[in-house]
Amino acid sequence: MIVDLNELAQLINKRAKEKGFYDGGFNLSEKLMLIVSELGEAQESDRKNRRANLEYFLERQKELVADEGKIRAFESSIKDTIEDELADALIRILDLCGYLKIDIGKHVEIKMWYNSTRPEKHGKRY
Repeated sequence: MIVDLNELAQLINKRAKEKGFYDGGFNLSEKLMLIVSELGEAQESDRKNRRANLEYFLERQKELVADEGKIRAFESSIKDTIEDELADALIRILDLCGYLKIDIGKHVEIKMWYNSTRPEKHGKRY
């Protein structure tokens, strides 16, 4: 499945606004630090060796009808894992791109092209 990052950014930004994340105005530094904090949470999940059990969650999703059961399945198999925290970081990045009207799809495409012209590890040790 290929996802249009710009459409996803607009949807995420719309939902963030609906949930009140812009009621206090807009502060770019705050938004950037929230992205950083999600990455810090991903690191902490790694330190605790917390990995998602996606197969379990998807199987439970098929069986459950009520949101309450689906929420419990999420909380027991996905929440606070590396995957969950990286998803949070990406959601915050795309929310910011949606708000700022950044064509992130095009910027990723251009950056991938540029990186393809660079030497191994971009000339660095790691």
